[in-house]
Amino acid sequence: MAEVRVRIAPSPSGNLHVGTARTALFNYLFAKKNNGKFVLRIEDTDADRTSQEYIDNIFDSLKALGLNWDEGPDVGGPYGPYTQSQRFDIYPKYVQELLDKGFAYECFCTPEELEAEKQLASENKKPYVYSRKCENLTEEEKAKLRAEGRKPAIRFNIAKAQRAFHKTSMLTFDDLVKGELHVDTDLLGDFVIMKSNGAPTYNFAVVIDDMLMKISHVIRGEDHISNTFKQILIFEALGAEVPKFGHLGMILAPDRSKLSKRHGATAVSEFVEKGYLTDALINFVALLGWSPSDGQEIKTVDEIAKDFRINEISSSNSIFEYDKLNWMNSHYIKMLSIDELKERLKPYLTKYDLTELSVAQYTRMVEVTYEPLTLLSDITDAVAYFFGEDVEIDEKAKETLETETSQDVLKTFTEQSANWEWTEEALHEKLEAFRGYYKEKGIKPKVTMWAIRAAVTGRLCGADMTAILAILGKEKSLKRIKSAMKQTV
Repeated sequence: MAEVRVRIAPSPSGNLHVGTARTALFNYLFAKKNNGKFVLRIEDTDADRTSQEYIDNIFDSLKALGLNWDEGPDVGGPYGPYTQSQRFDIYPKYVQELLDKGFAYECFCTPEELEAEKQLASENKKPYVYSRKCENLTEEEKAKLRAEGRKPAIRFNIAKAQRAFHKTSMLTFDDLVKGELHVDTDLLGDFVIMKSNGAPTYNFAVVIDDMLMKISHVIRGEDHISNTFKQILIFEALGAEVPKFGHLGMILAPDRSKLSKRHGATAVSEFVEKGYLTDALINFVALLGWSPSDGQEIKTVDEIAKDFRINEISSSNSIFEYDKLNWMNSHYIKMLSIDELKERLKPYLTKYDLTELSVAQYTRMVEVTYEPLTLLSDITDAVAYFFGEDVEIDEKAKETLETETSQDVLKTFTEQSANWEWTEEALHEKLEAFRGYYKEKGIKPKVTMWAIRAAVTGRLCGADMTAILAILGKEKSLKRIKSAMKQTV
């Protein structure tokens, strides 16, 4: 069997979309499963929409996901360059080959003439197919059109290529994911492979690049199926080996519409900024249309690669369930060591002065607050009360502090705690006794603790209260409690 070579070829007209990331992942998994090569190619022929910022984002996002390529613009390889705009001098040779073989011809039609053809087809309620009126122009007619200042585009002769290799107008191929697919090529129309300005079109350039880079398998989204039929014919017309194709279903939002920004993050970098771990994201994306053989969903990329079977990818569209991603991300957060978590959380704590806490205090703060985190960014709000002298009190906490019971609890607490040893172990013992004291008065322990929590943290829920008091220290804790007493007396 020839070497398996797959590629991901994003267009740098935006940040790397999660859908493109899934396509990259499935290509990567297929390559690893078959000891093949994973190639990154940048298709930057649309100069108006291309930017270095987007190219950098593609590189950074794929690397963050652990999808390291064997060949590409930055690492090189035997079939470069791997940036399409640097390959423009390659394409004319193959255009000429198709012209010489009679599988392509010059088209001098103006945009206005083509628009008129489309309009006529629309009026007759027929799908538009190019009239091919330039197919058999004589050299004299071409010379006359050139004299008028017209520059020809080059069109691929669908019918001639199809009948040369398949005898009928029906073109069929066996898709790795969807099974047998076919089309009547008479409905495709002769398409442009090189524009009048000399720029290659997508369907042509991608074939030349895949051919010269010896790509054996093309795995991409199902929106490319119509392109695949055209590309197969170009491969055949050039006498090249046709890669095997596999087309993935689309990723849809929970409401079954196209996944877009209105549903939340869509670019890999946006997910990372929001506090999703890349390990969780790549694990989740792998399950969009594919299932592990053992039913165990939490897996590393290497584990997934060993189990990956392209013929078992679902041909249906996949639903991007944010709730499931959140659950998975929470799971991955819990799998991190405290030391790693401390570093991962720092970018989300820049609004606070971390020098207020010692290393030990910061470590303990992370230990008592990470458990409920769904996103790393949740830490920003979760730890607000650990910083600053004063604390902002929310509405529910204010209501709690206004009760006579709460005020009595705060008053008694300040009196009793004046001589307490302020360590977590000692505070745990003292608070147990303090709750027992009020329980004998008929007040539930949680009501007792709500009063202290509301005064110290400004909210009614959060980390373990004993740990909070120990981290904040005696002076700051009692200052906040006394401040809460003053507000309502």
